[in-house]
Amino acid sequence: MRQKLDDLYEQYNRRAYVHPDPLEFLYFYEHVRDREIVGLIASSLAYGKVAQILKSVSRVLKIMGESPFDYLCSTPESEILLHFDLFVHRFAKGKHLSALLIGIKHIIADYGSIYNCFVDGYSSSDDTIVPALTVFSQKIIASSDDCCPVNHPGHLMPCPDKGSACKRLNLYLRWMIRCDDVDPGGWPGICASKLIVPLDTHMFKISGQLGLTDRKQANLKTAIEITEGFKNWAPADPVCYDFALTRFGIRNDLAGNAGLVMKLGI
Repeated sequence: MRQKLDDLYEQYNRRAYVHPDPLEFLYFYEHVRDREIVGLIASSLAYGKVAQILKSVSRVLKIMGESPFDYLCSTPESEILLHFDLFVHRFAKGKHLSALLIGIKHIIADYGSIYNCFVDGYSSSDDTIVPALTVFSQKIIASSDDCCPVNHPGHLMPCPDKGSACKRLNLYLRWMIRCDDVDPGGWPGICASKLIVPLDTHMFKISGQLGLTDRKQANLKTAIEITEGFKNWAPADPVCYDFALTRFGIRNDLAGNAGLVMKLGI
């Protein structure tokens, strides 16, 4: 199975297969200080139909201009609230997005970057990234609440301590920590072996077929169990197969989940 997964990685873990995926927005930003902001926005909005995701992310980034970092540093909170007042992405309204952006703005003011904030809660002795992710999520939420008490990022910023699989946040960490032909990276010093699989519908289904879990709920416990299973094949980088495995449920030019099942022989 490891050889089949490695072959799948070699064939499909390429930028040619990225579109349509919010990850593609990160490629337009050379500086990590911009890319990490774009990644957090893009991953936070990565739910629903992919066409709408791309449209929503594009709208946000157009307002923020060439440098999202400069935009957040120079734009008063009152203007951020005004700029995104009419924003809607499924359950997310302008007040949710504004609270998230203002929270990021204050994190940057306090730590200098999102990365610095994240590593402040990271320990190489932790078995997984979950403790650091929990601290990070709490800091973003606290910063949002402190400076924007009438609003709250809501579901745009989930927290692992509530049992959520935090699929979108784990996706964000995959983008920022790993570095290959698909994931652009930019956050050094964080071990990829501690990452958790971003558990969406496609990954949950194929993981069951691979025998990595028999759980019925796609929660954090399930995500950790599946990640442990992938460590049998890729102990240093258990989420490396995520992109290739999920392409079959996203791209119309591939043969869907049935095609993936045939390739893996399961």
